[in-house]
Amino acid sequence: MGTSPAKREDRVLVTGKGCFTDDVALTDPLHICFVRSPVATGDISHVDCTDAQHQPGVVAVHTGVDVAHLGNLSVNPVIPVDTVPDFPVLAHKTIRATGQPVAAVLADTRDLAQDGADLVDLSIDDQTARDVLVASQCWSTGDFDTAIATAAHVVTCSIRHPRLAPSPMEPRAIAVAYAPDTDTVTVWHSTQTPHRTRSELAAILNVNADRIRVIAPHVGGAFGMKASLYPEDVFAVWAAFRHKRDVKWTASRSEEFLSATHGRGVVSHGTLAVDNTGAILALKADIHAPLGAWVPNSGLVTAWNAARVLPSGYRVASLEISTRAIQTNHAPTGIYRGAGRPEANCLMERLVDKAARAVAQDPVAFRCANLHSATDLPHDTATGNTLDSGDYARALTLLRDKADYAAQTAERDRRQAAGELAGLGIAFYVEPSGSGWESATVTLHETGAVTVASGSSSQGHGRETAFAQIAADALDVDMNQVAVRFGDTATAPEGIGALASRSTPIGGSAVLAACTDIAKRRAKGEGLPITASVCYENTGQAWGYGAYLVTLSIDRDTGVPTLERIICVDDTGTIVNPQLVKGQILGGIAQGIGEAMLENVVYDADGQLLTGSFMDYAMPRATDMAPTALHSFEIPSPTNILGAKGVGEAGTIGAPAAILNAAIDALSPLGVTDLQMPLTSETLWRAIRTAEPGHEQGTDQ
Repeated sequence: MGTSPAKREDRVLVTGKGCFTDDVALTDPLHICFVRSPVATGDISHVDCTDAQHQPGVVAVHTGVDVAHLGNLSVNPVIPVDTVPDFPVLAHKTIRATGQPVAAVLADTRDLAQDGADLVDLSIDDQTARDVLVASQCWSTGDFDTAIATAAHVVTCSIRHPRLAPSPMEPRAIAVAYAPDTDTVTVWHSTQTPHRTRSELAAILNVNADRIRVIAPHVGGAFGMKASLYPEDVFAVWAAFRHKRDVKWTASRSEEFLSATHGRGVVSHGTLAVDNTGAILALKADIHAPLGAWVPNSGLVTAWNAARVLPSGYRVASLEISTRAIQTNHAPTGIYRGAGRPEANCLMERLVDKAARAVAQDPVAFRCANLHSATDLPHDTATGNTLDSGDYARALTLLRDKADYAAQTAERDRRQAAGELAGLGIAFYVEPSGSGWESATVTLHETGAVTVASGSSSQGHGRETAFAQIAADALDVDMNQVAVRFGDTATAPEGIGALASRSTPIGGSAVLAACTDIAKRRAKGEGLPITASVCYENTGQAWGYGAYLVTLSIDRDTGVPTLERIICVDDTGTIVNPQLVKGQILGGIAQGIGEAMLENVVYDADGQLLTGSFMDYAMPRATDMAPTALHSFEIPSPTNILGAKGVGEAGTIGAPAAILNAAIDALSPLGVTDLQMPLTSETLWRAIRTAEPGHEQGTDQ
């Protein structure tokens, strides 16, 4: 541990020898094509499948009535639930979103299924869209009204996060092999949570779980989008049981934009009060989080995190925080890398920046003065969380030193005095990783070889390498003697899976606990082979944290922004593999840049998707990245035996706030105090034109 051996997964993947779900060879499978709603809301008045059923190669066509008896998807009630929307596998009577599956065609080939789908005659009567409150929660402490009344300065801010399409390289996919002799299925599923897939399928289909085996083969990215079961997945397995045939479905990219879960889209409003010394007195925040046509397993997590992560690592005596999750007539909104953490952080860091300006204090010094000190931790927050460990001010002072902050600010001031639109943005962040349990079974064989079976999974994280490192150290064997298995419900122990930056802190701790048990038993003279099975539960969430600095310039004539430099400091607790940590942070920063500057899912007033392809939806490219320097230090978390903290979401939490602060700082000489993401050239150009003398709103054509 602490070294960076080559990822053992890479050779297979870069040589094209990986096996993804669509690569799985089935026996004479039926291929599925879904007929999707062309409108966002309405009542289904007519579905005629006659022509489709007579199409050559079409085996069956199913509509909502065929699957109306199936059960609902379970939803994690992290905030109190008012109403749980149904989980229609195929829309039966009512349409709730453009792209919702209404009918499914099963045919001998994908093309024949598509031909059949084109012949389904669908009529929908328009209906007025309406939003429905699904879940809500409030927290409060102290006397907010008195704090506001006595404050020297009160600043406010509203943040509208763009709706994002996660867009992993591999789209959703499922392959189902039916075994007629046992009436069972083996399901290959591009998922973050294979055991959850199995249990949810069993519950929804009302079959015994032992009739379903789920395998997550190589998974080409997920980012939270593949943490839940989808209606299309359920239909594929139902169809395999119904027709006693192998069944296959792989989403097209258009289907991903239309019906895969989106991320973000949160609107938040905040008020921060400070005294005349710059001490924070009170925070009020209201969070509005969109859901969609149905609610994924972790669909309420974004609304929860966007509120309960506040007030980040800052000392705030009086708080009023509320969050609401609202069902809308759009694609479902689920967890996306960070899942509410970036939303909370952007609001807090914008308010903190505004407060620092109001009291004319340096933004780094202001943050250091208001953050919890190392001796404050652990600290119980008003939203029911415990900040476990760390030295928050150290992250900022190290950032200041590594960035040569004084020189950076002097250069920014020089450029602004010369008329350039150049800015510097600071952001502090916290990243709570997952809580709960994870499992591991480890065997030390007579040969000295070690087999690790984990309930966790991987979507390109390098999990196989990291877990092998943990086991090699704990059992004092060569890392090459360690084999790691996961992602198969038949050969891996029950587990939760890979989400919420939980796999190394909890899954890695489970591996360590099993290995420690084996080492003790071997020391006592027990003969080989020795097997240890552990279900490990952490004692609380591990909270990573850090600080980012961004320098950015904006072309005054065109509004084109240029990211010039990013400097990061992160405390991720015990580091198993520095190169894997670096990769996670850089990947998160890339996606943070996407949110801050490029990406935006757009619907029109009728619920029609206007950004249904990469021609309309801008993803970050290599050229959009800035030179980035990464620095870290390690304060182990006391909440897990490995001492690790989450890192998978760090970049998506820290980068957007720092970029937003830098852009506003660049335009501050023009009087600009607020901007909304994505910070496209058009957004910035309009802000410049509105702010500059002689270019009042509406004067430019």
